[in-house]
Amino acid sequence: MLKRTRLTAALALAVAAAGLAQPAAAEDLMQIYQQARQADPTLAIADATRGSVGEGVSQAIAPMLPQINASVAFNHDDSNSENVGPQQTISGNFVLLSGSDITKNRARPAQVELTQSLFNWTNWEHLASSKAQAASAESSYDDASQTLFVRTASAYFGVLTAEDQLKFAQLNEKSLQKQLDQAEQRYEVGLSAITDVHVARAQHDAAVAQVIQAQNTVDNAREVVIQITNKDFGDLKKLREQLPLEKPAPADLQAWVDLALKQNPTLAAATHSLEAAEHNIGSARSGHYPTLNASLIRSSTPGWGDTTQVIGSQPPFGPFHGNNITGDTAIGVTLNIPIFTGGLVSSQVRQAVYQRDIAQDQLELERRVVVLNARNAYRAVIAGISEVEATRQAVVSAQSGLDATQAGFEVGTKTILDVLTSQSTLVNAQSAYSQARHQFVLSGLQLKQAAGVLQIKDMELVNSLLD
Repeated sequence: MLKRTRLTAALALAVAAAGLAQPAAAEDLMQIYQQARQADPTLAIADATRGSVGEGVSQAIAPMLPQINASVAFNHDDSNSENVGPQQTISGNFVLLSGSDITKNRARPAQVELTQSLFNWTNWEHLASSKAQAASAESSYDDASQTLFVRTASAYFGVLTAEDQLKFAQLNEKSLQKQLDQAEQRYEVGLSAITDVHVARAQHDAAVAQVIQAQNTVDNAREVVIQITNKDFGDLKKLREQLPLEKPAPADLQAWVDLALKQNPTLAAATHSLEAAEHNIGSARSGHYPTLNASLIRSSTPGWGDTTQVIGSQPPFGPFHGNNITGDTAIGVTLNIPIFTGGLVSSQVRQAVYQRDIAQDQLELERRVVVLNARNAYRAVIAGISEVEATRQAVVSAQSGLDATQAGFEVGTKTILDVLTSQSTLVNAQSAYSQARHQFVLSGLQLKQAAGVLQIKDMELVNSLLD
């Protein structure tokens, strides 16, 4: 019974250990992108900027709507006045007597004021400029979203490329270790010179260094992904061997350039910024224009107080209490005509013109960059098709060359240096093939980004190419 219990416990531990030993499912590109979408600060900044600039439209509309202000106050006024004047006595004679009045008044004035702008060209230009700025921020957010697609894919395939380089470096090191062992054995039996051993050892030592460097490259590439997603990750799915090497649709360079000039969000943002700058000139010039405002003011002032009067040596009269209320309604239209502002408005106009010129130059610069990126991306896709095919064939040829050289070395027609050279050629071919495959996929995304038409479905299509 004890043995059976121990056997059951051992089996349970074995099953648990097997479960723990199972590797976690590899993550794909869409999973990494969703993490980046939630955590990337660059996209969050663009989103907050879009919201902040968008509020400028509401703020520009506000001065064009009725403005209502209300105020209420409480006033306390103590006054004391003294005077000397003639006073008539009972007998009918007049004498000079001193007197004083002591007054304590209270008041609670209240006022409601309604104003409405009837004509102010500055408000209209400011509104138009704010709408253009909001459109520019919206386009900038669109650009940030598309850029996140490419940044995530670049980081993802950067890890895959680095891992391939590490794998090739490790395989090369193992192969060179065998070559070194074989060279030492042939030297010991007198079939080769010590020079072959030294050459093989030098090549193997260099391969060990390459493995260390490749491992560091993998770590750095993974850090790029972590920077975007703000979290660690496990294995990543690899790009499948067979890729659809298709030309862009349409297969016309100028068509992609024209599409980029029409759809690229960065170019659209610069265009809207120029539009806003044009309206800013109109806003500055409107400082010379008259403004017309209407107003309605209703005020009410209730008051109360006590007055005490003292004349000569007579007993004081009072205090006498009094109440009053004053109401007033005023309706008016105010025309304001600026005549001279010390040159301020003219200077603001010149400043706005300079800023418009800057926006124009920035737009032209952005237009040239967009055209350049679209052309380069298109050519990269076209060249990538040939490069993938060429590097794939290079791997096949390099492997065949290595096999033939190894066979020649076995029979003595080839030297150890020939074998090592063939081995190095194979590693370089494998590395180039890996880079060409990953870059071809990235080039397709970069072409659509340059044209401004990169969407989530394009990322999903690339994700379907992973195994």
